[in-house]
Amino acid sequence: MKKPLRKAVLPVAGLGTRFLPATKAVAKEMLPVVDKPLIQYAIEEARAAGIEQFCMITGRGKTALVEHFDIAFELEATLRQRNRVEAMEALKGTMVEPGSMVTVRQQVPHGLGHAIWCARAFIGDDPFAILLPDDLVLSDTPCMKQLADAYNETGGNVVAVVEVPREHTNRYGILKTGADDGRLVEVQGLVEKPAPADAPSNLSIIGRYVLMPEVIGHLAKMERGAGNEVQLTDGMAKLIGNQPFHGLRYEGTRFDCGDKVGFLEAQIAFALARPDLAAAVRAFLPKYS
Repeated sequence: MKKPLRKAVLPVAGLGTRFLPATKAVAKEMLPVVDKPLIQYAIEEARAAGIEQFCMITGRGKTALVEHFDIAFELEATLRQRNRVEAMEALKGTMVEPGSMVTVRQQVPHGLGHAIWCARAFIGDDPFAILLPDDLVLSDTPCMKQLADAYNETGGNVVAVVEVPREHTNRYGILKTGADDGRLVEVQGLVEKPAPADAPSNLSIIGRYVLMPEVIGHLAKMERGAGNEVQLTDGMAKLIGNQPFHGLRYEGTRFDCGDKVGFLEAQIAFALARPDLAAAVRAFLPKYS
């Protein structure tokens, strides 16, 4: 019997060096797309999938991520006093149930696999989601909700995948594929950042996963992979053949907000998706074409 998906891990320990000097004193996950920080998009996406418990893997200087989801008594009291209804409504997405969010420190940067291993006590024996806030997906149905639905359908591990140009396979975790119905593809193997000539396909994993807790046992061996880091992809590969494992071609557009151009594109796309902003944005865009 499948356990319900109720837990999410969010690795947010990175330094964000590509966005310096903005990230000198501000966590990159607190950078806003329009008027909402990346970390809030990720939490809201997880909630839409029925997830109720959250673990942020943090590092030094990341306290603002926790404070963002705390109660701001003075601010809320001032807004109520001034009858700022819209502003109060905007804060609702920052509220979490008491005890539903925990943080764990990744004290040394040994890779994504190591970061997930740091959450082992939180994960326990339960299936869990992973959301990388740098990957922002604009879609009618939230991307993690699509993965949760696929998990309920197939059981086992499910990762969000997208086709990438063959010459870019050395940037991503790439699938070796089996049966494929156009939506769900059977995963027969995983390779981290293969050279284009060695890539088994051009289907790349993006920063959305539903994984079984057995992956923690493989990550605990601390085997080094690409970049001399503990790679999550390598740990996941050990599950293949022992548990169901599928890639999901999700509906939506993914923006790499760890990249300056991707971050800027996300600003425009998400603004155009907002009824309160779309007309004004469309009006000024031709001036810069």
